[in-house]
Amino acid sequence: MPTPDRSPRPGSRAALGAYGERVAVRALTDAGLTVLDRNWRCRDGELDLVARDGDALVFCEVKTRTGSGFGSPAEAVTPVKRRRLRALASAWLAAHDHHAPDLRFDVVGIVVPATGRPQVTHLRNAF
Repeated sequence: MPTPDRSPRPGSRAALGAYGERVAVRALTDAGLTVLDRNWRCRDGELDLVARDGDALVFCEVKTRTGSGFGSPAEAVTPVKRRRLRALASAWLAAHDHHAPDLRFDVVGIVVPATGRPQVTHLRNAF
C-alpha cells in the first residue's frame, strides 16, 4: 500500500479532488510510473494525469470519494466519460512529442474515510 499524502482532510469538493490527485500521483510513482503531466487542459476538457509506465503512455482518470454511498470511485467513469478521455488523449498526443508503442487508460480510485488512511485502487487498462 502506498504511503498516503499527509495533507489535512479536504473540506470542499475541489479540495477533495486535489487531495485525491496528490494521493494518486504518490501511488503511481511508488508503483514505478513517471508522471509526465497533471491537469492538462484543452478546449474539450481535462486529463487528470498522464504518465509513462515502461513502454506505455498512461492516461489516468482520478476519482476521489469520501465513502461508497454512490458506488466505488471507478464506477463514476461512465461510457460518456470514457469517450471523452479517449478524445482528450488524442488531443494530448497531438500537442506533445511523446511516442510510445502502447497506450493505456487507467483509473485510480481514492476513498478518503473520516478517519484513517485513504484507500487507493489502481485499475490498469480500466477501459
